[in-house]
Amino acid sequence: MNENTNATEQRVPDGLADAGRRSFLGSAAGIGAAAVAPGVVLHTVANAAPRTTPVDDSHRWGMLVDTAKCAEGCSACVDACEVENGLDLQDMPEDADPIKWENQRATWIRKVKLQDNQSGRVTNLPLMCQHCEHPPCVDVCPTGASFKRADGIVMVDRHICIGCRYCMMACPYKARSFIHEVVERKLTRAPRGKGCVESCNLCAHRLDDGEISTACADACAAEGHQAIIFGDLKDPNGPLRKALGETSNRQIRQDLGLNTGVRYANL
Repeated sequence: MNENTNATEQRVPDGLADAGRRSFLGSAAGIGAAAVAPGVVLHTVANAAPRTTPVDDSHRWGMLVDTAKCAEGCSACVDACEVENGLDLQDMPEDADPIKWENQRATWIRKVKLQDNQSGRVTNLPLMCQHCEHPPCVDVCPTGASFKRADGIVMVDRHICIGCRYCMMACPYKARSFIHEVVERKLTRAPRGKGCVESCNLCAHRLDDGEISTACADACAAEGHQAIIFGDLKDPNGPLRKALGETSNRQIRQDLGLNTGVRYANL
């Protein structure tokens, strides 16, 4: 399949969220998993504890997405990501153009469709920051706001981001969003602000609290699809490495040599 030509992209409609999902996080200690709304699971680990040591390179976090299991019309991963990171809290300004707002609204995961030019086969898949080993976004950032953690997670430091958007132009996956409007409401774990760039960070706040999961993977599992497996690429006995060893997989734009942390099966 050629991902570079005649690929059509569709944004999944936004899911509705209520304050109960967010307040639940503060009282869910000791509960393994709880379904708050269809496709949205807030997952906690009883023994999870905040990080007390610096991030190191003993882990490299990533995921495997099985496109054969990614259901047509399902937006569970997108909805869960928006609730987890507070993207659902931002409302369209009264004087905004709906089409322009939808095109510019920040999103960390989007569902896309790829069509093979020769066979006509259509594939559904969630696309997010690919967490490259050699991230182009980091190379072009003039302030160091785009950076890669020792554990492989590519992030943005909003305190020094100047909104130049060079990283957005450099990213071959269109994985980053620019915040055009004032953000009135936000979550403590996911600070956001007008004039900054943002993207998927593999739920780094969860990892730093000792929890090995992402909102998108939990929500996909809750729907029964099991299309997203999250884990440590360096752990030979972990679920991610096991799945990668059992399933033929590839990187999107593997020709770029970025060694992405996100891999896809049945693409």
